[in-house]
Amino acid sequence: MSLLLTSNPTIVDRLIPRSLVADFALVVTGTALTAAAAQVSIPMQPVPITGQTFAVLLVSSALGMNRAVLSMGLYVMLGALGLPIFTGAKSGWAFGPTLGYLVGFILAAAVVGWFAERGWDKKFYGVIASFVLGNLTIYAVGLPMLSVFLGSVDLPNDLVSTLSAGFVPFIIGDGIKIALAAAVLPLAWAGVKKIKR
Repeated sequence: MSLLLTSNPTIVDRLIPRSLVADFALVVTGTALTAAAAQVSIPMQPVPITGQTFAVLLVSSALGMNRAVLSMGLYVMLGALGLPIFTGAKSGWAFGPTLGYLVGFILAAAVVGWFAERGWDKKFYGVIASFVLGNLTIYAVGLPMLSVFLGSVDLPNDLVSTLSAGFVPFIIGDGIKIALAAAVLPLAWAGVKKIKR
C-alpha cells in the first residue's frame, strides 16, 4: 500500500521500494529537511532570506505530489502547534509577514510534485520550469498576505512596496537555487539509472 496515487515514480521511488512505512518515513524526512533549511537564514525585515523555499521545492520534486503536500502540511502544522521549526527556531500560528509563504509551501509542493511525477525533474529545462512555477505559487499566496500584514501595521502596502519587501530581495537567490537544482537533479537521475543497471 502506498500514499502515491500515480504510477509515475519519482526519484526516491527508484531507490526505495514503495510501502506505507516508506511513505511515512519520506514524509517525515521531508518535514525535517525543510525545518533544518529554515534555520539557514539571512535576517531581513519583514521577510528573511532562508533555505526553506529551496528545501520545499527539492523535497517536492523528490517525493511527488501527495507525499510532498503531506510533508509540507506536517511542517506547517508542527510549527503552528509549537515545535520551534520555523525560521529562527520560531513556532506558533499567528498572522504575520511570513504566514502566506508558509501556506504557499503546501500549494507549491502540489505543483512541483505533480510535475516531478511526469518526469520534469529529469531534464535541465524541466527542473527550471517546475521550480519557477513552484516559486510563483509561493509568491502568489505570500505576497497578498504580506500586503495585508503591512497595511495592518501601518506600513506602505501598495504593489511596489509589497514587491520591494517580499519579492525583489529574493530574485537572485531564487535564481541561484533553481540553477543549482537544474544542474543536480538530472545528474541524480543519471546516477540512479547507473545504480539500477
